[in-house]
Amino acid sequence: MIVHQAEAVVLRTWPIHEADLIVSLFTRDQGKIKGIAKSASKSRRRFGGALEPMTHVLANYAEKPRQELVRLDSFEIVASPLSNSVDYTRAAALAFYAEVLEEILPDRDPHDAVFRLLLAALEQTHTQNIWMPVTYFALWILRLMGWMPDVMRCTVGGEPFAGRPAYWHAHADGLVCIEHKRLAGSTLSPESQALAIRIFRQPMAAFSEEAWPRSRAADLRRFAIQGLERHLERRLTTAVALAKLGG
Repeated sequence: MIVHQAEAVVLRTWPIHEADLIVSLFTRDQGKIKGIAKSASKSRRRFGGALEPMTHVLANYAEKPRQELVRLDSFEIVASPLSNSVDYTRAAALAFYAEVLEEILPDRDPHDAVFRLLLAALEQTHTQNIWMPVTYFALWILRLMGWMPDVMRCTVGGEPFAGRPAYWHAHADGLVCIEHKRLAGSTLSPESQALAIRIFRQPMAAFSEEAWPRSRAADLRRFAIQGLERHLERRLTTAVALAKLGG
């Protein structure tokens, strides 16, 4: 049996038996793993409030060769989403991060860039401002997974947009110019194209002081989320909740 202590973020939990939980963890060193937390519903000493989704923890666990589930022994909280007020808007953003990572990440595949992106998003997701970190997170996940098209040139003809609107379709990859626009396509404004370039060049914290109402870059956010859904081949439940909030 191999014993580990790893920096991790809780993605979700499932109850099994009377008081046990299966926990999905995104660890920095081993990627996404799943484990059993015995008597987690009863043991405040070992887990306390550390099993809430999007809690940043130091996880102590043990694994046996050729066993899919590890044995979770205890968690130490590094940062908790419950340390700040959680209204429906903030809860929807946190749930979005969890669902995207649960669906996208393969098991046992470390991805430090995604881990750092998640920690930055958690730090910036406040009750007063979820739209900046949600937009930034969605765009960078697309890029880190290798699914982000060029936002400066037409995918079909290669022509630069050069300050003109770009167009995209929910069932096709990439951005196109007006000549290659498909029926029922959506528009990505020049302002949002420029903002996407900034996002790929600057850290998330660089945007923290900017006003970011939900109307800002709404087209860019929809473009990124629909790109995720197209590659996942399913609708994200949490994206529906964000859309109902006007995002």
